[in-house]
Amino acid sequence: MKGPMAIAMLAMIVMGLVMVYPSEAIGCNDLIGMLSPCIGYLTSGGSLTKSCCDGSKRVLAATRSRADKRTACICFKSAALRLKVRHDLAGSLPGKCGIVSPVPIRPDINCNSIP
Repeated sequence: MKGPMAIAMLAMIVMGLVMVYPSEAIGCNDLIGMLSPCIGYLTSGGSLTKSCCDGSKRVLAATRSRADKRTACICFKSAALRLKVRHDLAGSLPGKCGIVSPVPIRPDINCNSIP
């Protein structure tokens, strides 16, 4: 009896160690916070700051899953309307920061269609 019980306990411990827990989903406030150094550029143009590009890179790193990409899309569309973001500047931001955004930055994008 001691042998099977020890094996069962060991199996449970191993399963607990290798189990992958889903990461917490990114929130809109977090995403907006990451891009807050970009608001001046996105609304008025001018030059990009290092902190803006650093924030853009953090957004890219934080939006790996489909759900996170869709959340980012919905969040940024809403914020762009409120803040009167210029869509031409928003679309050029990733390239100017040297990144490729998996989320198209356009006002007409259907966020549910993002893979």
